[in-house]
Amino acid sequence: MDATYNPDPHAHPGLHVIAIIEAAKGALAVLAASGLELLGPAPLQHFVRLLVARFQLDPDHGAAAWLADAINPNAVHMAAAAVFFYGVLHLFEAWGLWRAKSWASWLGCVTAAAYLPVDLYALAAHPGWIALAVVAINVVVVWVLARDLMKRRRAAALPMAPRLAASAAPTK
Repeated sequence: MDATYNPDPHAHPGLHVIAIIEAAKGALAVLAASGLELLGPAPLQHFVRLLVARFQLDPDHGAAAWLADAINPNAVHMAAAAVFFYGVLHLFEAWGLWRAKSWASWLGCVTAAAYLPVDLYALAAHPGWIALAVVAINVVVVWVLARDLMKRRRAAALPMAPRLAASAAPTK
């Protein structure tokens, strides 16, 4: 196994695929946050009332009543801000992964690994091909990013002379 690390971003197609996924998640989150801000609480309250009526829930007690009461302009602004921050973080991570930055590999590896227990619980509670696909994709993302970080670490541990010789060697 070659212990050198090629810092050229074009040498890391796996990071580019993950960057595209993260950019899509970030863009969708920013769009959702914008939608929350533009629409405000009224459509959300209407949607909760429709759910209460559709499923014949008690409109005065229970989780649905609490949710309908909790939807107000301040709550919508806070939710929009949180979703916007989440989206910008994913866009920032995507930018770093596209450029093969080590901090982006760390960020992506840690966040994807943090989702795994929740994904595994969802798979156990609601088995199906979608839940299985989500777990599989997150495991692959963690593996690709962890492998990238290990390659960087091995390359950094090499003495300077072998690094220079390896970088001067012709590529296959």
